[in-house]
Amino acid sequence: MVKNTKATMDFFEIERVMEELSHTFGAPCATTWFKVSRIKNPTVEEYRNKVVSFMNLFDSAFFLGFPSDYTSADLRVHVRDILKSQIESVISGANKEVEKRYKYYVSHG
Repeated sequence: MVKNTKATMDFFEIERVMEELSHTFGAPCATTWFKVSRIKNPTVEEYRNKVVSFMNLFDSAFFLGFPSDYTSADLRVHVRDILKSQIESVISGANKEVEKRYKYYVSHG
């Protein structure tokens, strides 16, 4: 997932956040959204899409605090590449944590 040594050295912390974003932010927010909306049996596609919508909200909020200089541009590209990969994993059903949270919600929600 990491493209070069510079990114590994400079962006390690945010890489960790992005790699865990779907199951530490996206899925809990999606589950809460479905509970508040009183939707007990969303389809797996609805659940995955809601997880992704919260992941995209994080992306937007994250960059509000960074200056728009060259270093931030590197960070933007790097984070968006990781986010794209993570979103693809959620949408395809390959993210086992999101799938586990979905199954738990529909069976216990």
